[in-house]
Amino acid sequence: MKLTELPNIGPVLAGNLEKIGVRTPEDLQKMGAEGAWLAIRSQVDSGACFHQLQALAGAAAGVPKKELPSARKAELKAFFDSHK
Repeated sequence: MKLTELPNIGPVLAGNLEKIGVRTPEDLQKMGAEGAWLAIRSQVDSGACFHQLQALAGAAAGVPKKELPSARKAELKAFFDSHK
């Protein structure tokens, strides 16, 4: 399966993931959304936003980001806020 076949992952985000060594959905699951987002932010796109973090979390879970449980969204927001 290609990264772009995951929910929320378009060509740009897939390219960013590949730049940090994430080439498969399994790679993303191993690294986790937060880890992938931090790597993208530090190595590829210093302006990586909260929506990108949510997109990665949804992709790792196999769901569109809008379908993430509210508790998971709250975790992601707290994580994002702690890394501003």
